[in-house]
Amino acid sequence: MPHDDPDHPHSLLPPDPALRIKALETILTRKGLIDPAALDEIIDTYENKIGPRNGAHVVARAWLDPAFKARLLEDATALVSELGYYGRQGEHMVAVENTDDIHNMVVCTLCSCYPWPLLGIPPGWYKSDAYRARTVREPRAVLADFGVTLPERTAVRVWDSTAEIRYLVIPKRPVGTEGMDEAGLMALVTRDSMIGTGLALDPQASEAKA
Repeated sequence: MPHDDPDHPHSLLPPDPALRIKALETILTRKGLIDPAALDEIIDTYENKIGPRNGAHVVARAWLDPAFKARLLEDATALVSELGYYGRQGEHMVAVENTDDIHNMVVCTLCSCYPWPLLGIPPGWYKSDAYRARTVREPRAVLADFGVTLPERTAVRVWDSTAEIRYLVIPKRPVGTEGMDEAGLMALVTRDSMIGTGLALDPQASEAKA
């Protein structure tokens, strides 16, 4: 039912979904019902910490255990469900592996389908019209925007995520990680590397930053 009362909060919300969310957040903040800093922290946690750690766990296991990786590539849905990473937005998972010959990228051209149980909340750029359109037309240019330059001999394959199928990219294991344990390898797996817009971190570079 529409609200004709100009003082009703809903009447102040613009039609665009992103603007509606921002306007609603502003209204709730002014009323003292939410703390923007706390909200940002919650979003950051689910976008960059909790969710991606699940995916990083799966990737690290795949790097360490060839049998696990084979099962993951054969039936990712069943395997990640066994690990407890299932639920809404995580159905019908498919894992694809990056190699010297193939680099995989994921996009959702129609909306923003994304494996939440493994990667958390999708980043804003993943939902943007520019990313969704350009990734299909010029994937190498998009990779360059993310700072990724691949050898000419490496083909780029773009996978279109849908409500029926969601993808997890298994990034190439970095050189120099022989002997590292699962926890150490997990720290090298980034959210972007599991979407295909990034690479796993260089262990030496990570140690230098630390």
